[in-house]
Amino acid sequence: MKFTSQLFVASLAPIAHAFPAMMYEAAAADPQLEARAKELAKMLEARQAGADAATALFEPVNTFNAKAQYIDVSKGSGHEYVPPGSGDLRGPCPGLNAFANHNFLPHNGYATVQQYIDATMKVVGMGPLLSLFLSVYGGAIDGDITNWSMGGTPTLAQGGVTGVLGNGLIGSHNKYEGDASPTRPDLYEAGNNYKTVTSQFQDMINHSPGGQVTLDSLTAFRSDRFDAQIANNKYFFNGPFTGVLVQPAAYTFIYRFMANHSAEHPEGLLSYETVQSWFGVEGTNGNYNAVQGTEKIPDNWYRRALEYPYDTDYFLADVVNAAALHPKFLNVGGNTGTTNSFAGVDVSDLTGGAFKSADLLKGNNLACFVYQLSAQAKPDILLGALTKLTDAISSVIGPLGCPQLQKIDTAQLEQFPGYSQKPVYG
Repeated sequence: MKFTSQLFVASLAPIAHAFPAMMYEAAAADPQLEARAKELAKMLEARQAGADAATALFEPVNTFNAKAQYIDVSKGSGHEYVPPGSGDLRGPCPGLNAFANHNFLPHNGYATVQQYIDATMKVVGMGPLLSLFLSVYGGAIDGDITNWSMGGTPTLAQGGVTGVLGNGLIGSHNKYEGDASPTRPDLYEAGNNYKTVTSQFQDMINHSPGGQVTLDSLTAFRSDRFDAQIANNKYFFNGPFTGVLVQPAAYTFIYRFMANHSAEHPEGLLSYETVQSWFGVEGTNGNYNAVQGTEKIPDNWYRRALEYPYDTDYFLADVVNAAALHPKFLNVGGNTGTTNSFAGVDVSDLTGGAFKSADLLKGNNLACFVYQLSAQAKPDILLGALTKLTDAISSVIGPLGCPQLQKIDTAQLEQFPGYSQKPVYG
């Protein structure tokens, strides 16, 4: 079966209304896809926000090409696993750590924006717009515009004079990295935001019975993690960008990018063994042990088909699906200095009336909200950073007809210790 360019996704109920300006029309171009789309639409309309609503998104499941999708990490491939050395940078993103361990990114963990774009598209099938936005955002917010670290601040030898001004992903709390991560701790709860917590990895597995991690199990796990952090972390903060957009990415990316594809399961399966390789976890279920920095791309692993890359519209549909099941995910706010004290802010007050909380799931509002909010974070290095970032944002939201967000009222957020307290790294 042949698919044309990126015209690959038909979004179905309950999210068919969510992003009308970004909907692809692949189903109409192929009778088999159209029949499958109609079949899924009926099923999804019947169950509405049921247990499987988080995965209520159509994919062309008959697409699999073993030669094209195979990622060769065998000995002699040039991408065999090499553990990080004492001077190599690794951070909170298991995928980026694995890319560096396999030399799809520089082994020292400090890469250019273009290298991040190329690696995410080539290795896991991230779409060009999403890759552009996330990579440029890292350079603008955590690096020196054109380069950034997947770990902490690079040394002078690694990053040069401008490189040392960027704090990297580890230093990007409330800018790129946030609370309620699936396997990493909250910064103020544990003192770090990047070390894999074995018990959290085990909890993710416990939410995924039957030997497979699914998008539905990850969404349920995220809901429980969200509630647990409100109950246990007096500084828990669900930011307008890091909470509403980055937090769901930390969960959905696990399935969308780590699942192994095959002729029998072209949509992808994510076994316990596959996910523990990606996360650098040894042992077996019930007896796991996370070994920091040892994230590996599994042997005999096949990425998602490049005929349907995971791009911005696809990701935002996943975000909306999860929020339809758990509206709390869109609650901007945090604990106020004690546990179980979560208070929210009115999105209208935060954005000067540009957006309203009750309308975030209508039309393109959520996409417009989160992407414009991303430009409000303070870069580590100012010169030219915001121009580069706003250009990337414009390429994503240009077709959406967004209301113009002039600024955010940060006073609305400063009441939360988790927002205003600065990270301290020892």
